[in-house]
Amino acid sequence: MRRKILFITGSINQTSQMHQISRYLDDDYDCWFSQLFPDTAFLKAMVKYTPLADGTVLAGQFKSRSENYLKQHNLQIDYGGSLHNYDLVVNCTDMIVAERFRQTKTVWVQEGMIDRRTALTGFIKALGVAPYFTGDTSLNGSNNVCDIYCAASEGYKKYFAKQGTDEKKLIVTGIPNYDNHLQFIDNDFPHHNYVMAATSDIRETYKFENRPAFIKQAVKIAAGRPLLFKLHPNEKLSRAYAEIRKYAPAETMIYHTGNTSHMIANCCELVTQYSTVVYTGIALGKKVHSYFDVEELKRLAPVQNGGVSAKNIAVVCSSYMEFEGKKEDFLPGFKLPKEPVTFLEMQCA
Repeated sequence: MRRKILFITGSINQTSQMHQISRYLDDDYDCWFSQLFPDTAFLKAMVKYTPLADGTVLAGQFKSRSENYLKQHNLQIDYGGSLHNYDLVVNCTDMIVAERFRQTKTVWVQEGMIDRRTALTGFIKALGVAPYFTGDTSLNGSNNVCDIYCAASEGYKKYFAKQGTDEKKLIVTGIPNYDNHLQFIDNDFPHHNYVMAATSDIRETYKFENRPAFIKQAVKIAAGRPLLFKLHPNEKLSRAYAEIRKYAPAETMIYHTGNTSHMIANCCELVTQYSTVVYTGIALGKKVHSYFDVEELKRLAPVQNGGVSAKNIAVVCSSYMEFEGKKEDFLPGFKLPKEPVTFLEMQCA
């Protein structure tokens, strides 16, 4: 029987990343998928009896979209990971790791940007309570509960080590979807040379946002140049459209679907809030704006390796699966393969 791997999915981006990684493993291993699920009495009650989880990947539209993705790609689903005993669990977050997997080999994969640390983040960390009580991703990657942590860049490796994860567990692999931005330059998006504003789903995740102020900021930055808004897919569209029409010039372009990376490739300046897409702008040499410190973002930006991150992570997973020594002895003797792999090769794998 082939050894079994369970991939824990979350957002569509995380689900897509896990799918890409699995494509390099499913010839040799039995790959299964589960949306992130509640594993404690508190989380189960929150999901079952309150609407609070609807703004997270545990429930609502976020869970439905990811599970629809899995079904559309004919991937094997084991929600909750209870059908089999798994040899490896690949996690999209270390803020919720099921107790049943604490003795299983585990790999954590960075999705993208980590939310800004706040006073609440420090308070939760100091108390030692469950990191999901922050209500955001500010502690994702900083909990030191997985065996191996696959980071987007050297900058993020240092960041996670500073925030509490053992540096010996961290390896820079790059992350799928953000490791080959040059591929987006050749595209068929019809518009060029505009200022682009990419919104975030701040309100949909129960946080405060002054959206009129953000729109006015984008208009000011555009300074008469064409302006395009790309809405976050999780947003309440009717509200977002009405606000842009009220505070931006009538000719402002608004998109809620389409390839965001192609839009960024064709823009002349990018305005973001708390969005990982700012890294696309940085990689493509655009002038960018963010609620985060831009210079810090440049230090953290995911490595551009031609699209081999999914394969890198798969190599980590398969090598760790076959490793028979102590968990802590794996990474010190492990090296990623140096031979180049093209993006086309990844697509055809």
